[in-house]
Amino acid sequence: MPAIDTWSSAELLITPRPCHAKTNVVFLKTHKTASSTVLNILFRFTEKHNLTIALPADQRFHLGYPERFMTSFVEKLQNKVQNNIMGNHLRFNPSEVHKVMAGDTFYFSILRNPIFLLESSYVYYKNAVPAFLRSKDVNEYLASPLKYYREEDYKKNIYTKNNMWFDFGYDNNAEDNENYTQEVLKEIEQNFHLILIADYFDESMILLKHTLCWDLDDVIYFKLNSRSNDTVQTLTAESRERIKTWCSLDWNLYLHFNQSFWRRIEETIGLEELEKEINHLRMRQKELMETCFLGQEAVVKTHIKDKTLLPFQSGDANILGYNIRPDLSNETLKNCQKIITPVLQYMSYLYSHQHPHKKRKPLHLALPWSGSLEKTQVPRQN
Repeated sequence: MPAIDTWSSAELLITPRPCHAKTNVVFLKTHKTASSTVLNILFRFTEKHNLTIALPADQRFHLGYPERFMTSFVEKLQNKVQNNIMGNHLRFNPSEVHKVMAGDTFYFSILRNPIFLLESSYVYYKNAVPAFLRSKDVNEYLASPLKYYREEDYKKNIYTKNNMWFDFGYDNNAEDNENYTQEVLKEIEQNFHLILIADYFDESMILLKHTLCWDLDDVIYFKLNSRSNDTVQTLTAESRERIKTWCSLDWNLYLHFNQSFWRRIEETIGLEELEKEINHLRMRQKELMETCFLGQEAVVKTHIKDKTLLPFQSGDANILGYNIRPDLSNETLKNCQKIITPVLQYMSYLYSHQHPHKKRKPLHLALPWSGSLEKTQVPRQN
C-alpha cells in the first residue's frame, strides 16, 4: 500500500521551477460550483505552510453572506492585520477585502454552467428558498419563474436567479443590456487574476497548480458536497433554454470566462501537456483512493461510518461522503481525513487552532485529530 505520510514523493513528477509558490490567495467561493472542494484544497495548503486564514468572526460560519463583505465579518488576528488566505462564502466587495489581505494577493474564483447550477441549487435549497418552495419541481419553476420569484424578496431568493453574478457583488436583478454586462465583465477581469470552470474541474486544478506554482498534491482532491445521482432532476430541453434567458447575466458571465479559461490554458500549458498532467492527477487520485478509502467511492449519508465526517445535508440533496480504511498509520489516517473533511468541520477546526482564545464554533461534531471541541447543533449553512 503506497504511503502518503509525506504527501510528496518522486512519483508525483514534481520538477523544479523558476517560480515561488504563491501563499497570499483569495478564493471567491461561489455557490454550487464545486467550490467546497476548492476550499478544502486551500484549508490543507494553509495548514501545510502554517499560514493565517481569514475566518468568519465569532459564531458565524460565513463571511457575512449575503451582505456585501465588510472587514468586521473576519475574526481579527492577534499579531497582524492581514491574512494569507481567504475562501469562505462572501459577497465580493473589493475595497473591503483588500483591507484584510496583502497587496500581492492572488484572486481567483470558479464558475459553472448556469444550466446545471440552477438545477443543483433547486434541489439543494428547495426547502429554504421561497421561490423554489412554492413550485413542484425545477421544470415547473422554470416554466413560469415570475409566478414564484418576487423581486422584493431577492435576498431570500438569491439562489434562484443569477446567483454567480450576485456572489461577485452585482445586482442579480439588473437588466441585461450589453453595455452594463461588458462593463461588469471588464471589472471582474480587473479584480480577479483567474477564473476557473467547474465543468472542467481537472483542467482547472492543473491550471491553478501552474498559476500558483504549487505542487500536484496541493491540488489533489476528492469531490466534497456532491450529491447522489438519484436526487438529480432531469431538465427538459425547454427548461435548459429558459435558464439561459432567466439567468442571462450568469450565462454571459459563464460564456465569457469559459473562453478566457481555454485561452489561458493554451497560452500557459498547451493542450498536449494538459492531457499529460491530468493523467498524473488522476493516477495520484487513484493511488490515494486505494490507500485511504473502503470501497473506493463516495457513499450516501446513511452509509458514512464516521459521523464526524458527515457532510452538511440540505434540501432534497443526499450529500455524499467517504469511509476511511481502519488499518492506517496515524499520520496517513490524518492526511486521509483532511482531504475529505467537509468545509464546516474543517473551518471550525482551523478557527479553534488559529483563535484559541475565542469561543469555539457551535459545531456538533469534533474531528478525530482536533482534540476536544464543544458539541452543539450543526448550524444551517447559507
